[in-house]
Amino acid sequence: MKAAVIDRYGQVGEVVTVAEVPAPEVGDQEVLIEVRAAGVNPIDHLIVKGFLAAGELATTRVLGNEVAGVVVAVGAGVTGFAVGDEVFSRVDPQVGGAFAEFVAVHESLVAAKPARLSFEEAAALPLVALTAWQALTEQTQLRAGQRVLIHGGTGGVGSAAIQIAKHLGAEVVTTVGTDGAEQARRLGADQVVEYRKEKFDEVVDSVDVVLDTVGGETQARSFGLLKQGGALVSIVMVPDIEAQRERWGVSVSAFFMHPDGAQLAQLARLVEAGELKPVVQQVFPLDRAPEALLAVEAGGARGKTVISVRP
Repeated sequence: MKAAVIDRYGQVGEVVTVAEVPAPEVGDQEVLIEVRAAGVNPIDHLIVKGFLAAGELATTRVLGNEVAGVVVAVGAGVTGFAVGDEVFSRVDPQVGGAFAEFVAVHESLVAAKPARLSFEEAAALPLVALTAWQALTEQTQLRAGQRVLIHGGTGGVGSAAIQIAKHLGAEVVTTVGTDGAEQARRLGADQVVEYRKEKFDEVVDSVDVVLDTVGGETQARSFGLLKQGGALVSIVMVPDIEAQRERWGVSVSAFFMHPDGAQLAQLARLVEAGELKPVVQQVFPLDRAPEALLAVEAGGARGKTVISVRP
């Protein structure tokens, strides 16, 4: 099968190739998915560079962490899916494999694809929607009537988080770059701050929750906006977590999402209800997977980048 692979760590333009590799075998509790589309995320180019690895790459690795496609085979122990099912998944991050014509995924990480979405749209959701959902429900327990500040409201996680926060009944404030305000408002944001035109910490105050997707100075300036007992959750590093908790009297956490097919099915129901929709900015064919990775690495996207594997 054709797949985007690496056989060593390094820069995207130097080590990512599209090559023929053996199709994966299907384990007892796995489904084999014929990949129609795969989402591209910052974690993908970090994996390419070896930032998440303990040592050198031992064997060729097929890249890709979120997928939408059609089940073409099931393991003997699979009970929830059958050949022909249209599905999507955030695959096991230790395994990857989505930038390929076929990928084998444990059935516990798979959910039925929302019928109202194309495969490209469905592939754009698993990682970012699960990240936003877990940040707002597991890490911070955002409740109806509370006020949340979401940084990076036109990025993949931010776009999903605005919609999920509105579903939860919160008032949403978000920061965006140039020309991102209209998109953020369409997604449901109540207050939009274009950070190149005004300082968010001068026009926003008294929030219950901050979802930080940026880090650095943006994160540091956010603590002072939280109410006592509020919570900041970040998908990037938080320096001196304990010191920040003590100084500001708030809950502070940094986390990396975990794949979960049951949660993905719950998010699919939000999609079907019209409360959650993906934002796809650009689509690349599999042969141009290195370009897709470079586009995500460059940053500044308003939505997700997707690889179309089999139209």
